[in-house]
Amino acid sequence: QVQLVESGGGYVQPGGSLRLSCVVSGSPFSIYAFAWYRQTPGKERELVAFITVRGTPNYADSVKGRFTISRDNAKTKVYLQMDSLKPEDTGVYYCKQDKDPEYVYNAAYVGYWGQGTQVTVSS
Repeated sequence: QVQLVESGGGYVQPGGSLRLSCVVSGSPFSIYAFAWYRQTPGKERELVAFITVRGTPNYADSVKGRFTISRDNAKTKVYLQMDSLKPEDTGVYYCKQDKDPEYVYNAAYVGYWGQGTQVTVSS
């Protein structure tokens, strides 16, 4: 059974930093890409950052230069370092195991989600 468990969320003032972690179990970690999404009430879940199997990151325009996604294959963890946080970064952050565009997966694979961790940026 694949499980993704996020941690590291919390309350921070604007301009502050948080580091989110996602530990993955139950599947071979190194052959999947991973992503961080966030969701706020009344809005659809949006992609924040994505990291490929090779470790190449991609970011939403709204977080470029402030957020850094990374992965540690040995520890089966994915991280999201969030700096210069803004109130609009507030939301529930979800980790997702996903397909890498350069690899072939079983057609039935749809990815797995964690349960989410709350991030609140407010003065």
